[in-house]
Amino acid sequence: MGTKLLLAVIFGFLAGVFARSFYPLGFAVAGFAVLIAVISILFAYFDDTKRTALIIFAIALIAFAGGILRMNSAVLIGDPELTNRLDKKVTIEGVVSDEPDVRESNIRLSVKAGEIILGTSTKAIRAGVLVVAPHNTPVQYGASVRAEGTLRLPRAFEVGDGREFSYPEYLAKDGIGYELAFAQVEILSVGGGNIIKESAIWVKQKFLEGLGLALGEPQAGLGGGITVGAKRGLGKELSAIFISVGLIHVVVLSGYNIMLVMNGALRMFSSAPRLFRLFLGAFIAIFFALMTGGASSSVRAAAMAVIGVVGRATGRLYLASRALGVVALGMVVWNPFTLSFDLGFQLSVLATLGLIWFTPIFSARLKWITEKFALREITASTLGTQLAVLPLLLYQNGQLPLFSLPANLFALIAIPPAMTASALASVAGLIAEPVATLVALPAYILLSYIIEIAKFFASLPFSSVAIGAFSAWWMFLAYALMFGGLVFIKRRAA
Repeated sequence: MGTKLLLAVIFGFLAGVFARSFYPLGFAVAGFAVLIAVISILFAYFDDTKRTALIIFAIALIAFAGGILRMNSAVLIGDPELTNRLDKKVTIEGVVSDEPDVRESNIRLSVKAGEIILGTSTKAIRAGVLVVAPHNTPVQYGASVRAEGTLRLPRAFEVGDGREFSYPEYLAKDGIGYELAFAQVEILSVGGGNIIKESAIWVKQKFLEGLGLALGEPQAGLGGGITVGAKRGLGKELSAIFISVGLIHVVVLSGYNIMLVMNGALRMFSSAPRLFRLFLGAFIAIFFALMTGGASSSVRAAAMAVIGVVGRATGRLYLASRALGVVALGMVVWNPFTLSFDLGFQLSVLATLGLIWFTPIFSARLKWITEKFALREITASTLGTQLAVLPLLLYQNGQLPLFSLPANLFALIAIPPAMTASALASVAGLIAEPVATLVALPAYILLSYIIEIAKFFASLPFSSVAIGAFSAWWMFLAYALMFGGLVFIKRRAA
């Protein structure tokens, strides 16, 4: 019964958050759910035969109400001082609350605004503002800044094939409710952020600096992406190629990248005690999370990687699934917007589920593939994770990469050594620049190999098929059939 109660809490709460994300549910609906739960508990008291089912149903309803209320509390409330000045030039002061997002034409700063300047006076405000400034603005995390620009609300926009990107909700997950466009930024002071995060970002930036000194582009961009999750290192053209063949997940430090490194390390110490191997896996995950500057996406990827690898290594798939549920629940409690509007969170959860549940099924049916170089493991893991995320990816971007499987099989073999070689190249670039190019040669070869694999499969006819927009209900049906089939296979095998 304990497992059923846990599942009732997890699915009930997530259902409440999901429903409130798209419909204006309030205290009335939450109260009605609690009322039905109380009635169910009363019935359970008098009916021994259905007591367990009624109690589980009541717990799920209470959790559902909790999800609604948690999402209600997270909805951003606009600041009147800013809302009254939309589409006008304003000047604000605040602190850069995250690592700057450097793009080809501009830099985007997440600013926790504390004051708005009105002539010779100031007024206190409290709002998250995305400041879009010129590309060469030398701003770092933790800096106190004064920014002047045109204030506006974020708007959803079309992304092609009839699909719409919920940009306001995407920004809301980071506490941002306004945009300041065409902004000029003045740095008032530095060092106002969290010292641990600031140090982690500094290490990441030094790492990328070393890569840049040792490697040219686009190899340095790819090396930064697979090791520390550096964004947009490849540029638009090469990123589009990686997307078209289903390899974009290797460009950022995904949970799958971390899993590959963890699996390799665990195989190297296969004769060591299990406790040591588990601690080693956890250390690797924490190391990568810190190396990325403590970015929330990387912390999430590290957590998912630990769950997936430990579940596979111990064979306790049900325990790993429960751990995944608890971690996902905790992340949604912390930030409810992640459930419905953070594609990275959704892909991480689904990929981890695929690794836990689908990979063993594929592995058992791929005995004809050699275990050398972990080929069978990579093939089964690729099939499991790709299957789990496919319906969501088709719904979100409408691209079906027909050569995703072979492209991943050829590329993923090189990821662990490429990550190691990139790390060595970065160190060489920082401390031994005269010989850095020589030390970086293995990294250059491996990274070039991955890039050429992507280009080759992208050049094939029909490498990617465009699928028009379709209802989310078709996606839900696909997952119902997928996981229903999984349950059928498990029961049949039992």
